[in-house]
Amino acid sequence: MPLDPQAKAFLDQIEALGGPALSAMPVADARQLMEAMASMRAVAPPVLASVADRRLPGPGGEIPVRVYTPAGSGPLPLLVYFHGGGWVIGSLETHDGTCRELAAGAGCVVVSVDYRLAPEHRYPAAAEDCYAATRWCAEHAAELAIDARRIAVGGDSAGGNLAAVVAQMARDRGGPGLVLQLLVYPVTDHDFGTASYRDNAAGYLLTAADMRWFWGHYLGDDTARGAEPYASPLRAASLAGLPPALVITAELDPLRDEGEAYARALEAAGVAAKLHRYDGMIHGFFGMSAIMDQAVAAVREATGTLRFAFSRR
Repeated sequence: MPLDPQAKAFLDQIEALGGPALSAMPVADARQLMEAMASMRAVAPPVLASVADRRLPGPGGEIPVRVYTPAGSGPLPLLVYFHGGGWVIGSLETHDGTCRELAAGAGCVVVSVDYRLAPEHRYPAAAEDCYAATRWCAEHAAELAIDARRIAVGGDSAGGNLAAVVAQMARDRGGPGLVLQLLVYPVTDHDFGTASYRDNAAGYLLTAADMRWFWGHYLGDDTARGAEPYASPLRAASLAGLPPALVITAELDPLRDEGEAYARALEAAGVAAKLHRYDGMIHGFFGMSAIMDQAVAAVREATGTLRFAFSRR
């Protein structure tokens, strides 16, 4: 399908700003750009009972997190959320609006994890931080006023990769139990040869060159590690025993095919997986509910799926 008119208007706005491609920028400049873009698509935040920053113990030092608590009596279910940004950029701030929407819409506590970024901290630092934060939340459920039997993980782009990896780690390492993995246009394979990489290589915000830049920073010179399942969850020897999944993809996204391949692989392994491709959409749209109707629909689908998963426990 053609590019959605609202997505086109956003891309036209970005093009009018000018400036170099993300993949041509120093890391510090790319981080500043993502912060600025987040402010461009800010939405009026829903009312929550509390939003608090804290630090959790992690394998490489303290992990900053932001805890979003909606109104309601506890213990509440929990979504542990991992922001996108290619493991290199992104922060608690860039995904603050998304986390507020998810907490309010799903009626759950959201813990947003500010994991270590590459290239300062290469693979698997981000994944280990995300797993450590998820495990800590489960083990300290009473402190967070959450129900340890109703925990989900989620994320977008590289955060979707981390959510899928944490689900595999939880299965492989004896917990915690998870009721859902919310995977929004996730990175699932260190492979640039798919049709969506070729067809959507440029012109739709995230480019193939950007993804090579991200992977290069995440893996460094040890590119062979990209075949490991905690880097490329699609390459796991088995996907059996993983929690149910909602996989959201965007039609005009280099990552479309690998996200959809992961949904199919989950189903083939006996895991309940719902796949929804949003036609005419671009990478990053999930966080643009202030300017795109399909983003509103995607967030509504995500929160509805979370509510259903939480209700089954």
